[in-house]
Amino acid sequence: MKKAGILNRHLSGALAELGHGDGVLVCDAGMPIPDGPRVVDLAFRAGVPSFAEVLDGLLAELVVEGATAAREIREANPSAAALLAGEFPELELVTHERLKELSAGARLVVRTGEARPYANVLLRCGVFF
Repeated sequence: MKKAGILNRHLSGALAELGHGDGVLVCDAGMPIPDGPRVVDLAFRAGVPSFAEVLDGLLAELVVEGATAAREIREANPSAAALLAGEFPELELVTHERLKELSAGARLVVRTGEARPYANVLLRCGVFF
């Protein structure tokens, strides 16, 4: 058994398969999940695990070269907006409908137990060299 990092075997394996440019959607419990991408559902109950906890764990494991979120997050979920702005100074904001369209091209979807609206971000993987 792994001693550190992400212990969920489905998530750990999915992350190891990602390459440069691949998309990872980190989403709240209410985000429609598109057909196609691999899905790792971490939701245990409302709020568990939180969007912030999952994002923190993923960022410890991934190189991210870009991120996209719904512009509605600024009004509907200021704390998640502040979290994303702090992590991604160049955060791209699009409409929620556009984010759902872009999510269809993700390689991986990680569903959190977050129960606050618009706690969603599409990450674009980078490389470590």
